[in-house]
Amino acid sequence: MVVEIIRLNIEKESLEKFQSAFQEVGGFLQRSEHCLSFEVLNGVEEPNHFIIKSEWDSLEGHQAFETGPDAKDFFALVEPFFPAILEKKHYNYIAKA
Repeated sequence: MVVEIIRLNIEKESLEKFQSAFQEVGGFLQRSEHCLSFEVLNGVEEPNHFIIKSEWDSLEGHQAFETGPDAKDFFALVEPFFPAILEKKHYNYIAKA
């Protein structure tokens, strides 16, 4: 399993579009055989900061999704927010409760 963490800083005027887009994104990810879970977290102290956490069966599975049949529609929703990305990396669990 691999976890992708994306940290973003979304400008105030884009918050509604961001939240709407990521409600739709969830549908694409739920249909993927490779995506195990998906969460969008909103900062408490800094409400314009977000973390997107997705768990994948493997890095190869994640890459397969990004080139699969839903990729074009998926990226049409998320690409407008690429400039807001502060960090985008893949991680492995060391501990999980």
